[in-house]
Amino acid sequence: MAALLADGNPAVWTFRCCGQFFCEVSEAGLLKVGVTGGISSGKSVVGEMFAALGVAIIDADHIAHALMQPGETVYAEVVRHFGVGILNPDGTVNRSKLAEAAFGAPNRKAGSRVQELNRIVHPAVIEKQEEWMNEIGRKQPQGIAMVEAALIVEAGAAKRFDRLIMVTCQPEQRFQRWAKLRKVDQDAAAREVTRRMAAQLPDEEKIKLADYVIDNSGSLDNTHKQVQEVYEELRRQAEKS
Repeated sequence: MAALLADGNPAVWTFRCCGQFFCEVSEAGLLKVGVTGGISSGKSVVGEMFAALGVAIIDADHIAHALMQPGETVYAEVVRHFGVGILNPDGTVNRSKLAEAAFGAPNRKAGSRVQELNRIVHPAVIEKQEEWMNEIGRKQPQGIAMVEAALIVEAGAAKRFDRLIMVTCQPEQRFQRWAKLRKVDQDAAAREVTRRMAAQLPDEEKIKLADYVIDNSGSLDNTHKQVQEVYEELRRQAEKS
């Protein structure tokens, strides 16, 4: 798996079997930045804007996806906990079935198992994030390494970053975006988004911990303006370190 560096070259690292996670010492000068936000807040859009400005960025969801491939330790643990019913015929994880098993099926009263899933996945994802950021630090002294992840605060990983960016938007926009992405009606989108948001901390709590808040409720031009302002501030901080 690879992620692009600011100079366009790929930073490549090797996935290993997951053991106890650790935190390597950050390369001097590297500014570690987390980008977080609730479901359908527009984190990916914001991340793409930062990438277009030359920031090295990786999506924690992509790391988790790679760790859930057959043969990985995380894959084996997830199947052991949630059963073979979450698998496709070819043995890969069906993410929709896993989400249903973790969050509970719609219109059912089964309890959520999100925390159980997070305890399996988060330590391994954090380890890979640290490896990647340290690789960026070795190749880009005084650079910016950015991680996009929905559950930075919930996973207790906020302290691993020098700066935290929170992306927000209005609930109605979350519903509209989910409906468009999943091709479902507005009511179904509202129910699913609300159900998933219940497994996350309220935006208000995460905003208290954030160094920057980007309101993605308006136009893309408005969001881009905020991203540009935050980027310029981060760039100044990285160059001073």
